[in-house]
Amino acid sequence: MIRSLWTAASGMMAQQLNTDVIANNLANVNTTGFKRSRPDFQDLLYQTVRPAGTSNSAGAEIPVGIQVGHGTRAIAIQKMFTQGDYQETGNPLDMVIEGDGFFQVTMPDGNTAYTRAGSFKQDSQGRIVTSDGFPMKGNISIPAEALGIAITSDGAVQAQISNAEMSQCGVVELARFANPAGLSSIGKNLYMPTIASGNPTIGTPGMGGFGTIGQRFLEMSNVKVVEEMVNLIVAQRAYEINSKAIQTSDEMLGMANNLRR
Repeated sequence: MIRSLWTAASGMMAQQLNTDVIANNLANVNTTGFKRSRPDFQDLLYQTVRPAGTSNSAGAEIPVGIQVGHGTRAIAIQKMFTQGDYQETGNPLDMVIEGDGFFQVTMPDGNTAYTRAGSFKQDSQGRIVTSDGFPMKGNISIPAEALGIAITSDGAVQAQISNAEMSQCGVVELARFANPAGLSSIGKNLYMPTIASGNPTIGTPGMGGFGTIGQRFLEMSNVKVVEEMVNLIVAQRAYEINSKAIQTSDEMLGMANNLRR
């Protein structure tokens, strides 16, 4: 019965973590470019009381053994990089990646971070920056006298200088990873590469498997509220039944302690 206490406790801790992940998904349901997380669990060690395939006293082979599990634990929390819905904004600096790829952003320390959130702005120097002021990699600057901005599907950024003249300001290049789920989230809609994600492959939008750029659109969160609410109900019921197992084990221990009375 002591084993059942610890086993059920591991189930409660697992469902608490599951609830934490679901809560974060729901909290970011309106976050641009957010990718939902999914926890993965695995069972713990098993105590083998009798191994399968051994022989009994009569010499017959035992077809099924006896193994008792010791609960569960979280083994991974995986980012699901499925495409989110598109929302038209009309803002010329809002961009969406239709397909695979990440925008590249230069951090204050010189390192490159990656994001799917295309809600870019223009700073006082004309640079295309994130809402936190981090510039897009490539030193793309819009002239102050520009009358309009056009971004083509292959990432070319053009500024309208006059009614008939278009000036090339730069090209938005995208990055891809062999294992995007291995990226490390650092907040602010940004990811950093890790050994698990592999090194980024840089390319032109629309070529070599990279997605294309859509101007005046944003990619919204891929969180599905109904799905997360169902998962929340399941997690709550699983937490409740594990707490019931602890309560039952405690009552059984109490009965065992009172046998002499």
